[in-house]
Order: sequence, then structure tokens, then C-alpha cells
Amino acid sequence: MTLSELLPAVRKLSVSEKLKLIRILAQELDTNEDISPLEPFKTYDLPTSYNSFGAGEILMQALKQTDQI
Repeated sequence: MTLSELLPAVRKLSVSEKLKLIRILAQELDTNEDISPLEPFKTYDLPTSYNSFGAGEILMQALKQTDQI
């Protein structure tokens, strides 16, 4: 069965049945080892704007310039 054949039936489901379907599909994806290069229970550092004082200074300068216009 293709997705285009399946979608009309899925659209007829109630909200609670759609949520159950989402949970079932998510659990199946979770058991698939090839879904993500991330490893379970491992910590990954992600760059954020926190403590990026140089970026903050540039943003303040840009705001001051727009205030002058």
C-alpha cells in the first residue's frame, strides 16, 4: 500500500486515533538504529548564542544604527 492510498483513511481517523498512530510510528522509528547519527545517552554540545558577547555587541551596534535613521 502506498502513502497516497493510505492518507485518505488516516484523515478519517479521530484525533485520538491519529495520536495513537503517531505514537506507534514514532516507536517504530525509535527502534530503527539507522534513523540518526546520534547515540543514546550521549551528551552533545550545541553552539548557542549564550555567552557570545561579541555577537551581542554587534547586535547592539545594529540597533543603535537603526535608531539613528
